Amino acid sequence: MRRRKKKHDDEHMDESWLIPYADLLTLLLALFIVLYASSSVDAQKFKELSQVFSEIFTGGTGMMEYPSPVAPQQSSDQEQKQAASAGIDKEKEKELSKDELEKQAFMKDQEELKEIQKKINEYIKTNNLELQFITKLTDEGLLLTIRDNVLFDSGSATVQGSDQNVAQELSGLLEMNPPRNIIISGHTDNVPIRNAEFDSNWELSVMRAVNFMKIILDNPALDPQWFSAKGFGEFEPIADNGTAEGRGQNRRVEVLILPRVTE
Repeated sequence: MRRRKKKHDDEHMDESWLIPYADLLTLLLALFIVLYASSSVDAQKFKELSQVFSEIFTGGTGMMEYPSPVAPQQSSDQEQKQAASAGIDKEKEKELSKDELEKQAFMKDQEELKEIQKKINEYIKTNNLELQFITKLTDEGLLLTIRDNVLFDSGSATVQGSDQNVAQELSGLLEMNPPRNIIISGHTDNVPIRNAEFDSNWELSVMRAVNFMKIILDNPALDPQWFSAKGFGEFEPIADNGTAEGRGQNRRVEVLILPRVTE
């Protein structure tokens, strides 16, 4: 009995080695699947496979938990996009800052022109010149309009002696620091003129502007380089030349104080 049992035990082979062998084959299979997956550019599939095998072998905390091989490139691309976006944002911020600074400078300049207008209006009111002097803040700057009969006799470009003090006092109101460009222009109605001195309204308007500017520049505090004179004749009317009142408004001298900053 004992010998037969011993012989039976010898004939029965030990199969315990199959367990580690099967595990090894499983690991090899998993390795080949991982290698195949890693060779694909489909990062999403690789991520899903990585999660599955990590859960199977290590409960989700094993060696399979690492970024896809294409992730660094994606991260780099994302960083480049973010950097580009940040650069655009900075450019927009710079443009906004520049626009804001320009707007602030424009508003400050307009406030200065309003202060000059206020001083001139006070002078006009003090000297009861409301009917002869008009100030207006326009897109081109601060405009002071003077009716021609305040300064000149009909058909003449010489400032009347009694009104020269008006020009001299006005010159004091034009003292600014820093100085501004100032344009003095002459205008007439459309009634033709022909006398010994002038052949046309255009010539008359030019000389009125020049002669008025000369008196203004007698003020040593004013620099001539900031001043210029123009004559427009009858070609820029502000009223209807068909009436005496309209022609009276068109005969004028204008002093335009230009802004330093334009919108």
